[in-house]
Amino acid sequence: MSGEVRYERLGSAAVLTIDRPERRNAIDAASAAALRRGFDEFEADDGARALVLTGAGGEAFCAGADLKAIDLDVDDPAGPLGFTRLTPSKPAIAAIDGWCLAGGLELALWCDLRIGTRTSSFGFFERRWGVPLVDGGTQRLPRIVGLGRAMDLILTGRPVDAEEALRIGLLNETVDPGQHLRRALELAERIAAFPQETMLADRRAAIEGSGLPLSEGLALEHRLGRETLHVAVEGAARFAAGEGRGGQGV
Repeated sequence: MSGEVRYERLGSAAVLTIDRPERRNAIDAASAAALRRGFDEFEADDGARALVLTGAGGEAFCAGADLKAIDLDVDDPAGPLGFTRLTPSKPAIAAIDGWCLAGGLELALWCDLRIGTRTSSFGFFERRWGVPLVDGGTQRLPRIVGLGRAMDLILTGRPVDAEEALRIGLLNETVDPGQHLRRALELAERIAAFPQETMLADRRAAIEGSGLPLSEGLALEHRLGRETLHVAVEGAARFAAGEGRGGQGV
């Protein structure tokens, strides 16, 4: 792994850290390649049940493409920032502190969940330089916050503070400064504790069904749900035996 991107296992989570604080964790070709290698390592690691994506230094999660390098491959099938045109087979959580801008915001949108500190800030600041969104931002943001709010952020490039980001659904949760990684790891462990086969099937149905007509989405849910009914039978038996009463384990 490149020194500019660190991959480590912490419990059930694989933590992928963009480590270019002197560039506000902006991504050049070398760090994009390292992000892709980290993605591949996560996918191959059966013990890593969730990916936590974060940035080093505290000033920024990621400021997007390194505009001083201008060496990213826009035509890379996996995405200019390493893996933004790929879908992970397991949950991903963005742990955000400081600036989350441009392609960095697109990286955060790539994740299933986003935890941000109360001092974090968001925006497509590349709007002022004429740089396009090519890492999924135009497709994922409307799915997360709705088309109207997405168009506001895409067209104006204005800054969004953590309070607004939480209110519109861009963030799932806010935490005190410095607590973003700890909270993301807590969520990763909680997710890892559930029966994985059913949880992953439900996740897949939600992701793949979001762009389908309702009837097709329901059919997908039905098909994936039937494939995991044996897990449900086992879980129902545990519940009947007294496990999990009163919401324990949730």
